[in-house]
Formats: sequence, C-alpha cells, structure tokens
Amino acid sequence: MAMGSVSLKIGDGTARFKKATICSSALNLVMLFFVLITNLFALYAFTSTPKIHNYHSPNNISIISEQVSLILREIDSSQKKLAQMEKQFIGFENIDLTQPKLAKELNLFLQRYQLPLGKDSKTGIKEMVSSVGHFCEKSMDSLSQFMNYKVNKPCPDDWSFGEKLILKGCEPLPRRRCFSKSIPKVNNCNNNDCFDHLSKTRGKNGFLIDDVLALGSNRGGIRTGLDLGGGSATFAAKMAEKNVTVITSTLNNEGPFSIFMASRGLFPLYTSLDQRFPFYDNVFDLVHVVSVLDVGESSSKKLEFLMFDVDRVLRAGGLFWLDSFDFASDDKKSELISLIERFGYKKLKWVVGEKKMKSKASLSAVLEKPVRL
Repeated sequence: MAMGSVSLKIGDGTARFKKATICSSALNLVMLFFVLITNLFALYAFTSTPKIHNYHSPNNISIISEQVSLILREIDSSQKKLAQMEKQFIGFENIDLTQPKLAKELNLFLQRYQLPLGKDSKTGIKEMVSSVGHFCEKSMDSLSQFMNYKVNKPCPDDWSFGEKLILKGCEPLPRRRCFSKSIPKVNNCNNNDCFDHLSKTRGKNGFLIDDVLALGSNRGGIRTGLDLGGGSATFAAKMAEKNVTVITSTLNNEGPFSIFMASRGLFPLYTSLDQRFPFYDNVFDLVHVVSVLDVGESSSKKLEFLMFDVDRVLRAGGLFWLDSFDFASDDKKSELISLIERFGYKKLKWVVGEKKMKSKASLSAVLEKPVRL
C-alpha cells in the first residue's frame, strides 16, 4: 500500500514499474496469432519463389533480402502492437500529463525516472513509474486540488478530502512534499463523540477472547492478527494484553481514529477494504471481522474478492473470527454463509443469534482455515 512503493506485482489497481510482461490470456492469444501469421508468411515467401538454377545470382539474392526485410518489419510491427496492448491492459499511460489544469506537483510526481544503471538484466525494467491508483484518472480535478500546495511548507488541512478520494478508488494517493501538521484539524469530533458508537458492547452471541485463544493454542498458537474495520482498535488493545500483535485496518471517518490508535501503542493500517492487503500470503494467525463484510446490496463479487484476500493472508490452521455480524436481510445471510462454506473452513464455533431491531439475524463464528496443497 505504501505510496510510491516499488513493486513488481501487477494487477492490484496501481501503476508501478514498467515491465515488459504478458499480463493476460487474451494477450497470449494475440501474440500466438502474430507468431503464426509471421511463420506462415515466411513459409510462403521461401516456397513461392520460382526455381532458379543459379542460386547465387544477384536477382535471387535481392529477392531473398527483400523477403527477409519484409519479415523483420512485420515482426517489429507485431512487437510494437503487443507493447501498446500491454500498456492498455496494465494501465500505464492512462493519466495524461499534458492536461492544462494538472497541478505542477502532480505532474512532477508522475514523471517516469530512468534507472541509474540502465535496464535491469533480471527483470527487464528500464524505468520507475510512480505508484498511484488508476481510478485517480476519474477524479483528476480533485487529485490536482489535493496536489495543489506549497512545497516545503505545512500541508493543508485536507486529510478528509484525501480520504474521500480514497473511497472513490483513488488509492494509493500520490506523495506530497509538504510537512504534515502535528495536530491536524478534526471535523465533527467534539469531546470524543465520534468514538461513542464504538464503545458499545457486543451482542450476547459473541465469544470471549480467552476462549478463541484457547482454540488457537492447539493450532500453532496465535501471535499475530488482522482486525478489519476495527474502529478505535479496542480489540487490538485487548489482544495486546494477551501478547498478541494485531494490526487494525480502518479509515478515519471524520474522526482521529488513526491518531487515537497510535496513542494507545497500536498499529493503524490506513487503507480502504477495496485495496489488496499489503501483506504476504499466510502471515496471520487470526483475522477478526465485525461488520466490514457488509459491502452493499449488489456487491456479491466485491465480497468474494475481499474474502479471497482474507483467505490469502491467513495461514493454514489460522482462525477466521466473524464477531457478531448483523445481517440486513435473509438474502445477505444466505449469501455470506454460502460463500464461507466454499472455502472449506472447519467450524469450531458457530452461533446464529436472534433477530434484532434493524437486522434479520446475527452470526458469530470461529473457523479454521484448511491446509491446501
């Protein structure tokens, strides 16, 4: 997630190193098509020439040279078409840096920079491309406003504006050359009112932390965890008392959540749930989820992508803790349960609670990720 990060992985919605790779099966088919056409053309060129007894005559050599030159031009043209198609697939050059209203700092940040030692022999990379979300192209006016600041001066109080860009898919945001304020302005958060809704206790169907940790003790133990949508990181604080390190993923939502977490000695991960988790595979012993799986009425595929990423970062034998999740409808309940069952997790705890005022039912579950070979 780190803005401006150097990564060789392609396809998570950000622009990175410019790398000559074939990124999709469609591109493979196109390449195969051009190779076949080129070979057929070469076969035709060398077999359609009339028989000439003097193979070393100047006319014969000239004909062969023309045919070879034509083949080389076809190959060069095919390579250029493939390179252009690859840029379109991956998303390079989506942002037009010649736009007149583009902020100067944004233009400077998005410039490509050649590697100091030239082309890398292992990866084929020639230049560095700044890391910025591709959907930022849809909000260029807002992005230019975000990048309109005084260099080497205090940054404007616009973190809320930047968060709105993130929620629109412009993630990660570009880096800026200004100094963040020690005490940023916080909107609509007087006397910690913005934390009130986070201090409410869980439903009676929730599980005790000690009980869940006991389940993990026979499965390699629980030392690290990821809490999705953890608010003010109360769960992470309780787990820290049990010597478990938990990273909390959250946005500020008009309140100083990230600063509050850090003041408690906890780690806030400032990212939306549309972003691929910036962690390697199979690194967490526990993933704790409260309500972030409610992604809207018509977003079943979005929920699938999120669940597969949760599964990716959770190690085999690790625990997926769905904590008092409220369903808005019976259809959403059936959809989530059906999706969970597709992963083949073992049900260690599973409680469907009674209906509440604004929800059809509540689910609390602790599931164990299976070993997959």
